[in-house]
Amino acid sequence: MSKHLLLLALVAAPAVHAQAQLAGSRVAYVATERLMTESKLAKAADAKIESEFSKRDKSINEQISNVRAMTEKFEQDAPKLSDIDRTRRTRELIDMEKDVQRKQREFREDLMQRKNEERANIAQKAFKIIEGIAAQENLDVVLYEAGWHNPRIDITDKILKQLDK
Repeated sequence: MSKHLLLLALVAAPAVHAQAQLAGSRVAYVATERLMTESKLAKAADAKIESEFSKRDKSINEQISNVRAMTEKFEQDAPKLSDIDRTRRTRELIDMEKDVQRKQREFREDLMQRKNEERANIAQKAFKIIEGIAAQENLDVVLYEAGWHNPRIDITDKILKQLDK
């Protein structure tokens, strides 16, 4: 029985030690998603990206409309067409649809890449601000992800204010 108690004490000791050290630590929390959506930098980046990609988006949407219109016309004309013409137009429509899908996929990939670049820029600036606030307030830990946090340790608003300067 004493072996089990000794083993339990050895296993539990590190957890108790860590909890005792954490009890005296100063902890803060930052909601990073709020920084990426609510800050002036994030809103400016979204507007910039929107203007960069709007022409391309409009062009792709026009191409989608054209393919739909051509498909509807083909469906109306198909009974009147010869087998050769029907096959040729079917292939043309399939090729056009593949082209539009490829352009949509490239558009989404390019858009996500630009968004990630802008988010990385914001994150870099926010991290420097977080380091500064952590040093000013003598924080030991700043958490970015948490299942739950006490609102009193949330420093997101402080970060947003300095990020928006």
